[in-house]
Formats: sequence, C-alpha cells, structure tokens
Amino acid sequence: MAIKDAAEEVEPLLVDHHSIDLRRAASNSTSQLALIGSSVSPIESLDFEIFENELLSQDWRARGGRAQIYQYVLLKWTLCFLVGLFSGCVGFFNNIAIENIAGVKFVVTSNMMLANKYMWAFGVFAVSNLMLMMFAAVITAYIAPAAAGSGIPEVKAYLNGIDAPEIFSFRTLVVKIVGCIAAVSSSLHVGKAGPMLHTTACIASLLAHTGSHKYGLTWRWLRYFKNDRDRRDLVTCGAGAGIAAAFRAPIGGVLFVLESLSSRWRSALLWRAFFTTAVVAVVLRAFIDFCRSGKCGLFGKGGLIMFDVTADNVSYHLSDIPPVIILGVIGGILGSFYNFLLDKVLQIYTIIHEKNRAFKLLLAICGSIFTSCCLFGLPWLASCRPCPGGISEACPSIGRSGNFKKFQCAPDHYNDLASLFFNTNDDTVRNLYSAGTENAFNKYSILLFFVTSYFLGILSYGLVAPSGLFMPVILTGATYGRLIGMLMGSKSTLDHGLFAVLGSASLLSGSMRMTVSVCVILLELTNNLLLLPLVMLVVLISKTVADCFNLGIYEMLLRLKGFPFLQGHAEPYMRQLTVSDVVTGPLRVLNCVEKVGNIVHILETTGHNGFPVIGEPPFSQMQVLYGLILRSHLLVLLRKKYFLSSRFSARTNVFDQFSGDDFAKCVSDRHDGIGDIVLTAEEMEMFIDLHPFTNTSPYTVVETMSLAKAHMLFREVSLRHLLVIPKFPSSAPVVGILTRHDFMPQHVTNLHPFWMRGRNKLFQFRNSTVINMFRGLWL
Repeated sequence: MAIKDAAEEVEPLLVDHHSIDLRRAASNSTSQLALIGSSVSPIESLDFEIFENELLSQDWRARGGRAQIYQYVLLKWTLCFLVGLFSGCVGFFNNIAIENIAGVKFVVTSNMMLANKYMWAFGVFAVSNLMLMMFAAVITAYIAPAAAGSGIPEVKAYLNGIDAPEIFSFRTLVVKIVGCIAAVSSSLHVGKAGPMLHTTACIASLLAHTGSHKYGLTWRWLRYFKNDRDRRDLVTCGAGAGIAAAFRAPIGGVLFVLESLSSRWRSALLWRAFFTTAVVAVVLRAFIDFCRSGKCGLFGKGGLIMFDVTADNVSYHLSDIPPVIILGVIGGILGSFYNFLLDKVLQIYTIIHEKNRAFKLLLAICGSIFTSCCLFGLPWLASCRPCPGGISEACPSIGRSGNFKKFQCAPDHYNDLASLFFNTNDDTVRNLYSAGTENAFNKYSILLFFVTSYFLGILSYGLVAPSGLFMPVILTGATYGRLIGMLMGSKSTLDHGLFAVLGSASLLSGSMRMTVSVCVILLELTNNLLLLPLVMLVVLISKTVADCFNLGIYEMLLRLKGFPFLQGHAEPYMRQLTVSDVVTGPLRVLNCVEKVGNIVHILETTGHNGFPVIGEPPFSQMQVLYGLILRSHLLVLLRKKYFLSSRFSARTNVFDQFSGDDFAKCVSDRHDGIGDIVLTAEEMEMFIDLHPFTNTSPYTVVETMSLAKAHMLFREVSLRHLLVIPKFPSSAPVVGILTRHDFMPQHVTNLHPFWMRGRNKLFQFRNSTVINMFRGLWL
C-alpha cells in the first residue's frame, strides 16, 4: 500500500479563515508507515529544494568570498575520501571476520569427520550455525530492527526523497556490521554485498551529520552539510563504495548506484563517486597485500574477494551464440520466478513478524536448523568420485576450501556435492567458476545443488538478520549456468566455468534487472575482459524476458515495504488527469503577519510540513500567494519567541537575532515538536512577521496542468511540495499542495476508480524493455 507522509498528512479540520476548502473534501488516506528493516516505522519526505528567503539570502551574502567556496569544495572531497577510507576498512574487516569464523567452523567439523565422528560433526556444525544466527537475530530484533535485510531498498528510497527513523543511525551501523558477519558465517544462504552497501551509506550519512550538536562537533566548516541535498550526494558516494568494498569493483559500484539506486545524477556527483570507490580499491589492495604474508589467519586461503579463476584465453565461435541465447532466456524466466516466490514468502514472513519478537526469533531458528540439515545431509546422497589425475590442486582437500572435498569418502576420493554445499558461498562460486573442471562435478549433483540453493536463497532472505541477495543469486546463477554447459556437451566449445559466469549474469539481470552494472561487476570479479560480449548479450536477453513477467526485485521490495517511490516515468493514465483532480483538502494557509495562537493551533492539529503564506491588505494590494514556510522554521520562530506586540508593530532587525544555521536541518529535527514549546496566554495573543522567513520562490503549477507533466517536474527537481495555483483569478490564490503521495496509484484509485479499471490488464507489460523504450520516445 502506498504511504502518506506523516509530515504531510491532511486532516479534515477547518481553522477559521485559515482553511481554504478545496473542490474535494476527501483527504489523502494513504498510509503513513513503511516497513524499515523488520519493523514498521513512520516515514517523511526530504527537503531537497533550495529554500530562498530574505534571511538566508543575506546570510549567504555575508559568507561570500572565494575562501568560503574553497572550504565547501574541500569539505566535500575530504568527506568523500573519509567515506572511501572507512568503507575499505569495514569491507576488509567483514571479509577477514567471515573467512576466519566460517573457516574455523569448517576445519573443526572436517577434523571430526576424519575421525569418523559424523554425528558429533553434525552437532558442532548445526549448533555453531544456530548460535551465530541467533546472535545476529537477537541484536537485530532488539537493538536495531532497521538493520534487517539488505538495506538496499531503504537506501534507494532515501535517494528518491524518503527518510525514516534509524535507517542511518550509529546503532544500525554497528548491528549491520556485526550481524552481517554472524549471519553469513552461520552458513545461511545470504550475502554480504547488500548489507555492505547499507553499512557504507550509514558511514556517509553519519559523516555528513558531523556538524550537528548531537555529536558534539560544531566546526564551522561542517555547517555546509546541514541540508538534505549535500547529505544525499554523500550517501550516493557511500552506496557506490559499498559495492566496491564487497566485490572489489570500483567502477561497478559507481555504475550500480547510477543504474539501480540514484534518482538524480549529474557529472559532478559521478566524479566524486568514482573518487570514493577508487579510495576503497586502494585500501583493499593494501590490506590484501598485507594478508598475503599469512598474518590474517584463514583469510586469503580460500580467496581474496575477487574470483580471479577464469581461463586466460577465452575463445568462442558463432556456434556458441545459440546456447548463450538459451541461457539468457531461461535466466530471465528463472529470475522473474525467483522474484515471484520471494514476494510470496516475504508476505508470509511479514505476517509472522507482526506478532512479536519471539516469532521472529523462532523463524530464524527454523531457518538455521533447516539450512544446516541441507548443507550437511544432502552431500550424503552423492557417490564418491576418484580424484582426477594431473591436477595441481590437492585432492581431496581437507578443511577450509578447495574443489575436492573428502567429506565421508575414502582416501584419494572426493564428494563433489560436498564441495558445493560444505563451503562458504564465496568458495563455492570460486569452484563453479574454475576453468578446466569439466569432469569435477556430476550433473545430478549440480542439479540438486541448483534446486536447493534456489529455494534456500528465497527462504533465508526474510529472516530477522542483516542479509543480502547478491551472493545467493550469483551462486544460484553460476550453478544453473554450469548445468546448462554440461547439458550442451559437445554442442558448445565454451568452458563450463565460463557458462557459470554467464549463468550468474543472466540470473542477476533476470532478478535485479541490471545490465551495465552487472557486466562491469562480473568483469571486475573475474578479471577477464574477454567475457564482455557474451555477458552483454546474456544480460540484455535475460532482462528483456524477465520484464515481461513482473517487476525487478528492488522495485518489488519497495512496493512490499510500502515506500511511496516516485518512478522515473509517468503512468499513461496520468495524462488523462489534471493536478486539480488529485489535490485534496482542506488546505491550511498562514498570513504574512500571523497570530501566534493561530500558528500553534495549526501546528497542533495538523501534521503538514509546509504551509502557503498569503499576503493580504494592507501588506499587499490584494490577496496573493507570498510563498511557502516550513513547519521546522515555524518551530524555530516559536522557540526563540520572535514575536510582535501587534500586527502593525515595527519588526526588529532579524539579521541580529537569527542566522542561517538556526534554520539548518539537524539530526534531531524529527524529534522536535510543538509540544516541547511552552508559551504563555499573553504570548499566544502576539504576532509573528513571516516575511523574512518565507520561501518566496516555491515551485508552482497551474491547476490545469496534466498530472503526468507535474509528476516529471516533481521527480526531476526532487521536490517535497508543489503548490497548485488557479488558472483564473479567484478568491483563493492557491488551490492546493501536491506531495509525493498525490502521485501514488492508490491515491488516484481512491479518487478516480473508473480511470483505473482494467489497469492491471491493460498495462501488464508496462515494465518491459520494449514498452519502456517507446514510452521514453513518447514522453
């Protein structure tokens, strides 16, 4: 269900002459809540618009000079460097912790199996997995519920202009790091890329908030970042750094944010994002070189993040194109079906999570035990295979990693299914990507592992713990690709490891609907540029096929969580409606010189974030729209008691009493309310002159503008409020205010159900690549 911003809720109360009845008395009844992590929380919109009034203009002129500009530019680049530095350190710490914790667990279990203590081995394996999983679930459920899941939908919503409590708090950051390490180390079928992106976005947001009194850092330079615009840019750089740290793919990180996350992009931001990810790559390279000396425990024994395992020379011919096309088509079908099943499972999990925390933990316990049983029990179904001759790798490999796991087999034999199940996800992907291993795996073992990993990835994601989708999808796709390669046999000259890489690309594109970023990430992962033409072909086919069935996985999660996300295109039905058809009322307005009691009453009885300011005689010749003032600014005026004894009293010099920093947005703004301000009866009868504090240049549209055109303006400029003015002079200078919730299909359906009849049937293919291409040409 679409969300109605709590700070923009419309109440059906009339406030004397301060209410203007609209042509519709119905209010926007969409919800005010969204699912953040594993808990339902209130949300609000962000203020990306540049606010222009007398006070801020004078304050900016007072700061004028090249020194101020240099400080601002230097601060932005310094913070980008710090984001990259901290992201690289956290990425290395996560990897070294997971490799060592999971590695010790597998070594201990393997040693017990060598001693034929199979039941003890299973007990140690299952109990250690359960303890790690419960630790991650408990700290997530009780300390930071916003840390559950991957965090990518929350970051994507934030960059679209939606904010929620705790998504970037320090508590969420700590739980995200520790919980992700525990969850991935517990052999749960989840990844660390999504949580890593959320972690680095938290780092960026916290660095951007360092100018707040909340953290005790009030250095004057930091005041430049007391606005949502600069914080959004830094969070964008942080998100790219997360992908770069997870996959050691700096260019792929930038492209992933550009293609899948960011709603607003420009060349200057591209430059800073690339610089941030480059810092991450340098930091990781330095740490990895240090670990190659053997000082990092088990880290590096199985691999160093990058899957540098494909053949040096990749050759393919025209006859190999049909198998690649088949791979892409099946990958699109499997990816869309993956999204469909995940949607249904998450709906069931949401019902369970709504009960209480005990049910969340019980679900996590069941998931951990079931996963441990599959990973330890299913390899017993495979028969032992003799070790191949002429290989450089040890066979069988005992303990940490390798393509040839001994498991229960006799000497000089290995269990191919255990090589896939009884391993970390990273090592399993590395085994599947390995070139020259055509005879290492039985096709029935690959089929069983594919089915199991496909459904384990779906069942594991919704548990109350930090968890990502990237690695499970990459792993499942690699298995499916290798299976296709084995079934093709001599009909294709491509190596089975190359088929595994193409399978990962096809399933990623089919599930997440990414194209360019998938190509670059996989090329950086495998360190092989020769794969580019085949990867490009398979991702284009896979995305095209999958778009015909349903939404991408992140769009699906945004809808499921209830975020009022503004898409980059307007729906066709919006061209049949005007903005006056969707505005709801009544509307609260303020006079340029307003009584304190009236302001307090409006703030107490509504949740609006912005209020139109109307100029009336004698301050203007006629009733006109003077501008827009924010709720937070009104609270500052009331808190500082900037009052006049009468409506016509001469105002004092506001520049001596206020500065631009007084109206800057801080971390704690959400917690300040009208209830915290104490006013006397005498002060309630006084007045406030709103002229110096009103934004005199708000964005306005005429009431006859189409809803589609207003939608594009609202999203492209990243607005929070869009004032609707009458086409012809009337008694009311403003008709209403549009917020993001007025563009939501649910709101339009409530007002105009006849426009939406048969919409699902008519636009069931509205998200296909072909339809989007023609829509782009049309709009």
